[in-house]
Amino acid sequence: MMEKVSLILTTFNSKDNLIQTLESIEKQDYPLIEVVIKDGGSGDGTLEVIREYQMRSRYDVVWQSKPDTGIYDAMNQGYSLSSGDIIVFFNDKFINSAVITRMIQKIDEINPKTGRPYIGCHADLIYADGDRIVRRWCMGKGNIYQGWMPGHPTLFLRKEVYEKYGLYETSYRISADYEFMIRFLKDQDNQLNYLPETIISMYYGGTSNGGISNYLLSLKEGHRALKNNHIKGAFFIDVKRIIRVVKQFMV
Repeated sequence: MMEKVSLILTTFNSKDNLIQTLESIEKQDYPLIEVVIKDGGSGDGTLEVIREYQMRSRYDVVWQSKPDTGIYDAMNQGYSLSSGDIIVFFNDKFINSAVITRMIQKIDEINPKTGRPYIGCHADLIYADGDRIVRRWCMGKGNIYQGWMPGHPTLFLRKEVYEKYGLYETSYRISADYEFMIRFLKDQDNQLNYLPETIISMYYGGTSNGGISNYLLSLKEGHRALKNNHIKGAFFIDVKRIIRVVKQFMV
């Protein structure tokens, strides 16, 4: 039976980006998609864009507009509106029309370690400023103890992962996605499949790439996430993470 994919979008006064995101969704060749939009109470015309999209889209569209306490609270609220078998938090642009199809193929491959389909999959991404590629991120394979983490915007996860491990911890301002991934990936039986292809173009200038102060905060919160999840050698993992980031800038 075909699996339903829930694409969960969070918005707040980001009409122009939202239009591009929705256009990239509408081009997908995967037939069973649910588009979930959690808006934070926009006043820039975003709601009109959502209403118009809901009327014309070939996919099911569920949306809600009400205040939230930040991006991770919005993501949690969006999750509560979803009904898909596969969960994807998505706020950027798919590279081509076959992205979701390709990712579902990867997630449905049999994990040789467990003899069952994978719990999720991930891939590579780029940051782009308009048509200009600012940075490429090749995620590769690894584990959290090596300072590795999958690119959260590319993460496709089965819903049971959230049902078992919970949602995003809103006490983190910038690294709740990293904390969540530590939470379920510290069990090394929870392995992700990897598609070595660029699947997403991210809008440059968001929370995760907003300058040195945000990067330093992400390191501080990342260290707290490791400690709170009782990961030994947190300092050494921090160093390995920094080295991986530096190498990405050299790609």
